[in-house]
Amino acid sequence: METITKQQWMAIGISVGILIVSLFFIGTNLFFIVVGIGILVGVTPFVYLMIRQTRINSEKEEMFLEFARNLVESVKAGTSISKSIVNVKNKSYGVLSEHIRKLINQISLGIPLNNALQTFAKDVNNKIIARSLTLIGQAERAGGDIGEILEAVAGAVSITDKLKKERKSVISSLVIQGYIIFFVFIIIILVMQFYIIPMISGIADIGTVGGLDIGKNAVVDQAEISNAFLYLLLIQGFFTGMVIGKLAEGNIKAGVKHSFALTLSAFFISTIANLFFGA
Repeated sequence: METITKQQWMAIGISVGILIVSLFFIGTNLFFIVVGIGILVGVTPFVYLMIRQTRINSEKEEMFLEFARNLVESVKAGTSISKSIVNVKNKSYGVLSEHIRKLINQISLGIPLNNALQTFAKDVNNKIIARSLTLIGQAERAGGDIGEILEAVAGAVSITDKLKKERKSVISSLVIQGYIIFFVFIIIILVMQFYIIPMISGIADIGTVGGLDIGKNAVVDQAEISNAFLYLLLIQGFFTGMVIGKLAEGNIKAGVKHSFALTLSAFFISTIANLFFGA
C-alpha cells in the first residue's frame, strides 16, 4: 500500500479549507467554481504522482534493458556475472543507477549474488525486472549458461518494450478519438442547455397550442437544468476516462488520469458557459 506524502497531505488540507470557504458562496455562480478549485487542489498531487510513476517504470525497463545488454557482452567475453556487474559501476543507468550501485556494493561485500539480486528486484519494484532477475538468479544457482540466460532476458525485455510502444502507437489514435468524441458531447449538451431547451421553454410560454395549456407548468428551472447537465458531463467524463485508460494501457487504474482530465475540462467548460450564457 502506497503511503501518502507530506505534499499530498498538505494538498488535502488546503482542499478541505477551500471546500469550507465554498459554503459561503452557496446560491451564487461562484459556488461551483470554488468547489472545482478545491477538488482540483486535492486531486492534482495524486494524479501527478501516478503519471510520474508510470514514466519512471517505463524508464526503469529501458535502463534495465541496457544494463542486461552490457552484462551479456561482458559475460560472453568470459567474465563472471558478478564481476560483470561490478565492471559497470561507472556507467549511468538513469533511475536505476542508485539501485545498481547498491547491488554492486552488496556483491563487493561478499553477499551471495542471488540474495543481492532479490534485494535489487525488491528495491526496483517492477514486475518485468523482477521476473528477469529471478531467472538470472535461478540460472546462477543451477550453474547454467548465464550468458544464454542474460541474452534471453535481454531479448524478452526488448520484445516487451517494443510491443508496448507499438500498442501505444496504435491505441493513441483511439485515445485522441475518445477525447474528441467527449468534447463534441460537451458541445451538444451546451447547445441543448442554452439554445434548444430555452427555445422549447419559450414556445411553452406562448400559452395554448392546439387547445392545450402548456404555459407556466412547462417552464423548467434553468438552474436545475444546468446542474443536471453538469452532473451528466462529470459522470460521462469519469467513465470515458476509465475506458480510455483501459484501452490505452490495459489497466483501469491508468484511466484515473484521463478521467481527471475529462471531468475537470467538463466542469470548467460548463461552469464558464453558465457564467457567460446563463440567465
